[in-house]
Parts: sequence; structure tokens; C-alpha cells
Amino acid sequence: MSFRSNSIRLARIAGSKAIASQTQKRALSALVNAAARPTVARTSGASIVQQRGLKQINFGGVEETVYERADWPREKLLEYFKDDTLALIGYGSQGYGQGLNLRDNGLNVIIGVRKNGASWKAAIEDGWQPGVNLFAVEEAIEKGTYIMNLLSDAAQSETWSTIKPLITEGKTLYFSHGFSPVFKDLTHVETPKNVDVILVAPKGSGRTVRTLFKEGRGINSSYAVWNDVTGNAHEKAQALAVAVGSGYVYQTTFEKEVNSDLYGERGCLMGGIHGMFLAQYEVLRENGHSPSEAFNETVEEATQSLYPLIGKYGMDYMYDACSTTARRGALDWYPVFKDALKPVFNDLYESVRNGSETKRSLEFNSQVDYREKLEEELKVIRGMEIWKVGKEVRKLRPENN
Repeated sequence: MSFRSNSIRLARIAGSKAIASQTQKRALSALVNAAARPTVARTSGASIVQQRGLKQINFGGVEETVYERADWPREKLLEYFKDDTLALIGYGSQGYGQGLNLRDNGLNVIIGVRKNGASWKAAIEDGWQPGVNLFAVEEAIEKGTYIMNLLSDAAQSETWSTIKPLITEGKTLYFSHGFSPVFKDLTHVETPKNVDVILVAPKGSGRTVRTLFKEGRGINSSYAVWNDVTGNAHEKAQALAVAVGSGYVYQTTFEKEVNSDLYGERGCLMGGIHGMFLAQYEVLRENGHSPSEAFNETVEEATQSLYPLIGKYGMDYMYDACSTTARRGALDWYPVFKDALKPVFNDLYESVRNGSETKRSLEFNSQVDYREKLEEELKVIRGMEIWKVGKEVRKLRPENN
């Protein structure tokens, strides 16, 4: 794809976007500072209503409530959780990110994992101390007032019969995925009915949760409530969402979270985009294009040039910024791709909703030799020409020289 050589015009577009962004940020900041004041309504631009630190935002004609980090400053979090022990069970990707963020926020968090296992050793490397804030699973649950079950989906199913009796009245049960409770017929995770059950689902890996927190930004997350025994479950979830490193939070349900999550991973986030990359690359190679040209046109330009701009400014900006030839082709072909792919996405969503994807995941990930089988599948991807070429292309980037 070729871009207009008129850099002045692009700079003007980017500048106007930046000014608009800064204007909106200043408006939001002013609204946060005015949290104690009566409701303030804005009629121009995005529709935002401020009340007690909450934002009512019009997303394409749909009003939604958004909770921001500014609603829960560190001092408020410390006061809210001053009598609580947050027992984080599991130290995988999310356990790592959320646990360290909670610790850095000054909250009383402890880790519960199998003694002397790989996760135990990883936790020690990250500064968790046995007998102080690192315990065996059962001991951590007994000590905790919030039980944050961040074990893998398969592990949650396998360990639930041991964990459930320890979640006694007065505790709060926390998940970061709706998988186990929603598909309880397959996972056998039947949550207690006498405790609050909440969910905070960061929209990214635990490593990203940690990185964005350290950068002072924060990841976007959804929250949901399964049981509200105390009447405070929504507030608990909103507070914990900020405590684990969220920048802003929106409400969903356990069912919608797991359906959208499994669907997205298999679609545009990972499976779908990988399949699209492979298809375009293979057609280019089959038509005589060199590996470097095929990779640059398929992956490198997308990830290094176009996708960052889409993320920052939107697809509408891309259409406005590209050449007339590129724009015409994209406008002609995107409906063709949509019509061809939508039946596939409908099938995928139904497979998620009816539990087929959950069943497949549990059956595979519960096998004794699943790691070996998984490694064989990943070897195939690592061995693909497209990703071997990618390693060499990345070396040519100026920042890597």
C-alpha cells in the first residue's frame, strides 16, 4: 500500500486528532476533579455525564457506564481493603501481573500455589516470601478474605473439589474469566451460593497488565457479578479492577465475558488473523513474489505501519490517509471479505456458546501429555516459512541495528 506523499496534510490530520484527544482528556480530567459536584452534562462531542466519579458515555448511540482509575485512587483502595487479605491462587500469566500490581499498590496480597513447584519458584524469584506472603494453596485460601482463583481453566476444574469447601461464608470469590462458572456442567465448578462471586477480566495477557501498570497507564477491563450476597459485590469488583491495574472498567456478565473472550481469541485476535496472514502470504509466494516481499506486504507493513495508526486514530483515519488507489481497492473489497467471513464467525460464536470450544479445551488441556502435544503443534508454526522470514525482517528494523 502506498501513502500520500503530502506529509503536511497528514501532519495536519494527526495534529487535529491529537488536539481533539487532548481536549477530551482535559474534559474528562475536569469531570474527575468535579466528582463531588452536582451532575454535569455535556451536549457537544461525546456525551458524558459525571456523577460521583462515574462516566456515562455514548458509544455509537448506546449509553454505557465506565469506571475509571481516578474513581479509585490508591488512598481509597488502601482504606477499602484495609481489613482484607487478597489470596491470589495460581501464579501464571494473570497471577503474575495482577499479584505484583496489587503488591505495588500496597494491598495485603498473598500467593497460593503448590509448594516447590515451578510457580512457587517463579514467585520467589519475583520477591514473594514463603511463610510471609507465599503459601500452599489451602493455607492461602484459609487466610484470605478474597479468594482470587487465577489457576488455568483446566486446573480450576481439576482442583475445585478441594478448593470449594475452603471458601466459607464471609469470603469473596474472584475470577478473571467466566469459563468455569458458566460452563459448570463441563468444569464442575459450582460456586457457593452464600458468598459474593465476582469477575474482573483484563483485556490482555498478565504480562501486558503488568507492563501498562508500570508505565502508569493501565489496561482496560470488564467486570461482572455472579452472586451478590452482601449487596456490595459490584463495588468490590470495581475496586479490585483498579487495584489489579485497570485504567478503565466496563460492566458485562460472566456469560458475555466468556463468550466474547473465547470468540475473540479464535477470531480476529489470534486464530483468524493468523489464518488471514497465511492465506495472503501463500498466494503471494505462489505467484512468484520473494519471501521478503511477501512478508513485508503481509505482516510487516500491517503491524509496523498500519495497525498502530488504526489503534491510535481508527480505521476511518486509515481510509482518509491512504492513496486514492489504495482507498478505492479497500472500499471495494472489505464487503467481499465481510460477506465471506461472517458465516465462519457465526459458526465460531455458536461453537463457543454451545460449549463445544470449552469441551475441546478441557479435554485437550487435561491430558497428561498435553504439553508435549501442544509443543508439536507450536513447532509447526515456528517452522513455517512466513515466521522464519519474519525473524530476519525484524533484524533489519533500525531500532535493532
